Amino acid sequence: MDQVVKTNIYVDGFNLYYGSLRGTPHRWLDLSRLCRLLLPRDRINRIRYFTALVEARINDPSKPQRQQAYLRALETLPEISIHYGRFLSHTVRMPYAHPRPNGPQTVEVVKTEEKGTDVSLATNLLIDAFNDDCEMVVLISNDSDLRDPLDYVRRQLGKRVVIFNPHKNRSWPLSQVSDLYRPIRKGPLSASQFPHQLTDSQGTITKPPTW
Repeated sequence: MDQVVKTNIYVDGFNLYYGSLRGTPHRWLDLSRLCRLLLPRDRINRIRYFTALVEARINDPSKPQRQQAYLRALETLPEISIHYGRFLSHTVRMPYAHPRPNGPQTVEVVKTEEKGTDVSLATNLLIDAFNDDCEMVVLISNDSDLRDPLDYVRRQLGKRVVIFNPHKNRSWPLSQVSDLYRPIRKGPLSASQFPHQLTDSQGTITKPPTW
C-alpha cells in the first residue's frame, strides 16, 4: 500500500488566474476540490492562497466585487487560509512602442505592481517546512523567483517538491528543483467548480454573472 503523504499546498493566486482561469468558464474554482483531484493519494494538511486586493478600474468597476465574492467562497473551505499582499499604483512616463513621426515619444500610464505576495509565499513555505508541518510541498505557480526556497526545502530539509504549472510555458528553473512537474489541465479545472450559490456567516455568496 502506498504511504499517505502529509502535504501542504501553496497557491500563487494571480499566477493561477492569469495562467489557467482568465477568460475561461473555470474562474469559480473550488481550490480544495482541485487539489484533491490533482493529489488523490495524499493527505492535504493545509492550502495557503496568496493574493492581493484589486482596485476598481474605469473599464471594469465591478472587479473588486467579483474578487470579494470569490474570496468569500474560498473562506468557506476550512483547509484554506488566505494571505494578502498589496497593489501599488503610480503614474509613470513610458515610451511609445510605435511613435508617430514628429509626434510625442512618451505617454503617461498608470503602472500597477503587486507587492509582497511572492515574499509571503516563500516565507510561509520555508517556515512550514522548517517546522516539519508537512512531508511534501506543492506549488501552484510558474514563478521562477520561487526557485531558491523550493531548492532549500528539498535539499536541506528533505521535503518532496511538486509543481503544478498553470501556464503553457514550462519554467525550467522550477522544474530543476522539483521531484514532479506537471501542467494543470482543463479537465480538473472544469470538475472543480463551486456551486452557483454558497452561504457563509454573512449570507449568500453568488457566482459573478460574467463568470
